[in-house]
Amino acid sequence: MTDGWEWDETLFAGTATHYERGRLPYAPGLVPLLADVLGLDGTGRLLDVGCGPGTLALPLAPLFAEAVGVDTDPGMIAEAVRRAAGGAAAARTRWVRVRAEELPAGLGTFTVAVFAQSFHWMDRDLVARTVHGMLRPGGALVHVCDLKGERRDTGGLPYPAVPYAAVEALVRTYLGPVRRAGRGVLPGGTPDGEAAVLARAGFLGPERHVVPGGRALERDEDTVVAGVFSMSWSAPGLFGPHRAAFEADLRRTLRTYSPTGRFSERAPSTEVLVWRTGLSGPEHEEPPPCRSGPGDSLGR
Repeated sequence: MTDGWEWDETLFAGTATHYERGRLPYAPGLVPLLADVLGLDGTGRLLDVGCGPGTLALPLAPLFAEAVGVDTDPGMIAEAVRRAAGGAAAARTRWVRVRAEELPAGLGTFTVAVFAQSFHWMDRDLVARTVHGMLRPGGALVHVCDLKGERRDTGGLPYPAVPYAAVEALVRTYLGPVRRAGRGVLPGGTPDGEAAVLARAGFLGPERHVVPGGRALERDEDTVVAGVFSMSWSAPGLFGPHRAAFEADLRRTLRTYSPTGRFSERAPSTEVLVWRTGLSGPEHEEPPPCRSGPGDSLGR
């Protein structure tokens, strides 16, 4: 992880209940693309490392015999259990509260491991080596994130764009100019260089795919507020006794941009990097980093 910063259990405290409502979705073609690229047919096992509330594990679960989601945050695990309960994927899913650094945790071997914008929070070299050893011969590690640097046009949308710059400025007013992360700060953001880490662990690749976004999304004020509270850099617990005041100011700020409380934006595209074990593949190249920052729409 970034020099000078240490993970702590408060990193995502209080964010889990805001995920489903507030986070922008992955591109709708993501699951079909993974099914095709990985040859998924309802067999094998999926390991979702840093699964959050099951955002990716749940739609992927029908493509495996079993999907195991691991996360260190108790709220995330509770929310994943709640979302899976009673659904078609309930019998195929298992949720385990454990840090990625504590794997393999007796979980066995897997066909596919997925990291959906979670890898940058971990001891990456340790976790990459461990997960490599948990994958069956010919298995794959899949890194999923929103497409970095993408310009999402707001022209022709029915409502004003979400004023992300104003929201981030307000967060800084309350939490200070340096990005917060749990009990610490990340002045340089989260680390990049994932490709070198995974190559050191013995993975081959990557194969890069982009699933196009661009569809128009309509978001109301409550949804935008939930999105802010779903982020690590603006997690509810960071505001302490000032949370209610921050939310009131946030809602006032949003209303200055849209008096009706309705907003529009384009859904982001999704980048997929597939790394293989035990297979020949293209020579190692450094892809754009899958990392999160205050302006990222999906970064945790």
